[in-house]
Amino acid sequence: MNPTTLDAFQVLADPSRRYMLQLLMAERMTVGALAENFDMSRPAVSKHIRILQEAGFISIQDVGRERYCALKPDGFQEVQDFISSFDRFWTSRLHKLSTLLHAQNKTK
Repeated sequence: MNPTTLDAFQVLADPSRRYMLQLLMAERMTVGALAENFDMSRPAVSKHIRILQEAGFISIQDVGRERYCALKPDGFQEVQDFISSFDRFWTSRLHKLSTLLHAQNKTK
């Protein structure tokens, strides 16, 4: 799996990576602390972390001998932009429906 060929949705498609992101919402965590939450090998956890980092969802900071993972808010921009386009679509549709219903109520 080559992370440079993955888009944000491919990265988020994996349930383990989504759970890692959920864990990191509360606080930054060491790689070891993240690994404790999964029934997989440490190298497998490290691979998921590397994919998240290369996709821009998390940053990793070395502090002494520990590596801390933290969310990068700007890493979610592609996903936010995609979802926002649907928000605009549905807001427009609901506004048109509201206008139509309001017009129908006036004619009654």
